[in-house]
Amino acid sequence: MARSVLHVGIVGMGTIGRAIAQALDTDDMGVRVVATTSRDLAQARAFVATLQTAPPVLDLAGVIAAADLVIEAATQAAMETIAPLTLTAGKDLMVLSVGALLDHPEWGELAARHGAKVYIPSGAIVGLDGVKGACMGQVQSVTITTRKPPTGLAGAPYVEDQGIDVWALTEETLIFEGSAREACKGFPANVNVSAALSLAGVGPDQTRIRIFAVPGSPRNMHDIEVEGEFGRMTAHIENIPSDTNPRTGKLSYLSAIAMLKEMVSPIRCGN
Repeated sequence: MARSVLHVGIVGMGTIGRAIAQALDTDDMGVRVVATTSRDLAQARAFVATLQTAPPVLDLAGVIAAADLVIEAATQAAMETIAPLTLTAGKDLMVLSVGALLDHPEWGELAARHGAKVYIPSGAIVGLDGVKGACMGQVQSVTITTRKPPTGLAGAPYVEDQGIDVWALTEETLIFEGSAREACKGFPANVNVSAALSLAGVGPDQTRIRIFAVPGSPRNMHDIEVEGEFGRMTAHIENIPSDTNPRTGKLSYLSAIAMLKEMVSPIRCGN
């Protein structure tokens, strides 16, 4: 019997959206891109024309209608439109701008009401399986420390509001400390990892995050620490930024591709 093919639509043709489309175009894993859309439709059409099998570039409604699963690879602001329309249509949604979920618990209820599911890849961090397991028992603290070069932090709302000149820093400097919820508001394109960690664990208000600007660093680094009745867990990751967007580590889109592969695989590994 031939295996069924998962039809996906990609919203957003930036670094992550393009990388996912390219991977699915060359890998026969049982997932096919059937439609895409972007803020710049002309640019999206030019990109898909480079693929072996060019999916149509449609409006958001067209993507939702064509797909079984909509992949959001846009922005937190765009999620305000993408999530309600996708879930109301009863279509599954994969979210890359995870911070948008923190202010909308009703989206989970909307998904349940319409028989849809929301998928959150691990993104640029590791250890979410361990965090989920640990949180089945008592957990005292979950902390993530993020270190990024100035190029990965410049332009963030918090940096602009606080008047922080990240380019003038000459040594590693703590520029933010607070909850994951606060961090996702201040750094909507920079620390979606903290949102994913908080949703896997103790929630956005109990998850603590520290953000350091590190001049001269070639990598985005994250350290996760969890303490609970299970013991103590630490995880360290050093991500190479993508070639086109220093805010995005390559693991961000690789984890999304891995989740797609697992969704259609008869064997699943991890919790």
